[in-house]
Amino acid sequence: MSIYDKLSQLGIVLPPVAVPAAAYVPFVQTGNLIFLSGHIAKQDGKPWVGQLGLTMTTDEAKTAARAVAIDLLGTLAAACLAAGKTLDDVKRIVKVLSLVNSTATYTEQHLVTNGCSELLGQVFGPVGAHARSAFGVAQLPMGACVEIELIAELG
Repeated sequence: MSIYDKLSQLGIVLPPVAVPAAAYVPFVQTGNLIFLSGHIAKQDGKPWVGQLGLTMTTDEAKTAARAVAIDLLGTLAAACLAAGKTLDDVKRIVKVLSLVNSTATYTEQHLVTNGCSELLGQVFGPVGAHARSAFGVAQLPMGACVEIELIAELG
């Protein structure tokens, strides 16, 4: 089954690439690697604001991380297209780095990040298994609850 068929089966429609809010580009390709800039969680097109351990639960933020994964997939699809390829040409999701807006005592960043990692596994199967880091940070741009970046390899 193609990646696009899997996305359709999951009811996922890929969004267009978001216009950068600062001085950066959405993705860069070097060799066979594609580096996606950090994507913040959005709800209804606006930053999904919250701080874990204060105003947001782990389950809510896990849902936000899944939403970030969908946005990342939209950007990855655009990066593939720019390289003359498609999501079916992704050889490996190499690394995910997740930043979780957290209080000093919150310790479930890894569970929040599962929202992204689990979706990548559903979509890509074994190709979606990746290395990962999940950090708690004092704040994120626009008060977003989660920001995630991704590195993928094209075949």
